[in-house]
Amino acid sequence: MSAQNLTHDALTHDPIASASRRPVRRLLRSVPGVIGLALMIIIVVLSIMSWLGLTPYDPIGQDAPSRLQPPSAAHLFGTDQFGRDVFSRVAAGLANSLLIAVVAVFFATVVGTLAGLIGGYFRGVPDAATGGVANVLFAFPPLLLALTLASVLDRNWFTVAIAIAVVYVPIFYRVSRGPVLSLREREFVQAAVSTGQNPWATMLVHVLPNITALIIVQVALSLSWAVLTEAALSFLGLGTPPPAASLGSMIFEAKNIVVVAPWTLLAPGAMVVVLVAALNLLGDGLTDALDVGGKD
Repeated sequence: MSAQNLTHDALTHDPIASASRRPVRRLLRSVPGVIGLALMIIIVVLSIMSWLGLTPYDPIGQDAPSRLQPPSAAHLFGTDQFGRDVFSRVAAGLANSLLIAVVAVFFATVVGTLAGLIGGYFRGVPDAATGGVANVLFAFPPLLLALTLASVLDRNWFTVAIAIAVVYVPIFYRVSRGPVLSLREREFVQAAVSTGQNPWATMLVHVLPNITALIIVQVALSLSWAVLTEAALSFLGLGTPPPAASLGSMIFEAKNIVVVAPWTLLAPGAMVVVLVAALNLLGDGLTDALDVGGKD
């Protein structure tokens, strides 16, 4: 076989990217994945209802005569101390939490993965520079770093998302850099280099597709962490600004009336647990579906 044919085979035969994984079927055969997917569908539907204004009541509308009513047919999750419908506020809180988490993880994924690709592929000075920044960010406890950034930036949902994104950039950096160091030595990458292909094109065409499965799983897991971080920031008064509903701020407001109106604490608290559990279960299902652990 000629050297030209060998080069062509190396370029076209990518064992990681070309293997048939049938991820959708594997996900649907995964019990954690199916449970997580089902819960996420319900959560997304509730969030969309809130965004479209289809919840039974206005999430921020106050009704003093209806204050502190227990769960009933009129108010599924009861009302709070201002007469606001807890179900409508929970739906709005889910929508806000998901929006912030998705935006935060999107930015963290893009920046962290790009930094990992550059550092792992080029090594040398680029690797030292990106690795140094990542190590500095890793030196701070995640919640403390998010609190510091959120307190410095103007308080709105986007700046909260950016503060959370900065915390998770180094995670995506490390998740991507390690595999890139190994992939850059593989035959199909070396063959692309030997043909004079642009290094950036090699990274995007031959390296990036082979770490996509890892990134997808990390995105699902990071979304759950981002939700918890946003809830913690809101609980401490540095998250979604009022009067917008937030699960964390609802828990904070409910702690003073939990004895007389426990539903005001149980509803948002349970939703935080369900949302985080759904994302973690979906992450476990994606791990199996995408064969990230190397199982066949």
